[in-house]
Amino acid sequence: MNNYELTLILNPDLSSKFDDFESKFSKVLADIGFETKRLENIGRRQLAYSILNHNKGHYVIYQLEGPAEGAVELETKLKYDTAVIRSLMLKVDALSLEDSILMIESREAKKAPEEIKVTPPKAKGTEEPKPKEDSGEDTNTTETE
Repeated sequence: MNNYELTLILNPDLSSKFDDFESKFSKVLADIGFETKRLENIGRRQLAYSILNHNKGHYVIYQLEGPAEGAVELETKLKYDTAVIRSLMLKVDALSLEDSILMIESREAKKAPEEIKVTPPKAKGTEEPKPKEDSGEDTNTTETE
């Protein structure tokens, strides 16, 4: 049995129906012979570039254990699944049972919403003090004879 990490970017329209997708996908994994060790449902995130006219995607990371033959079959099924925008399956030496960086970032983003700093507009007639112009004379230097 090999260890795999599977990252999926799902159609963002399925975010509200993720439980249905997850139950169907778990059945597919079990049929192929994979065992899910860990599932991270990251949620919707902005994509770096548009994929199939989607600007956002629903991210999911699976930590799996299964046979090498099943990995090829799983990648084929993912290729033809319309709910999956992108997928990446990596063989890893050991499964990481810690939270991923994406999960940590999404938690922090939910905790502290971004604060937008707004500077008030300046009133007309109020000008900032202008710096004094240099007269060209250097008063700090002394000439030596």
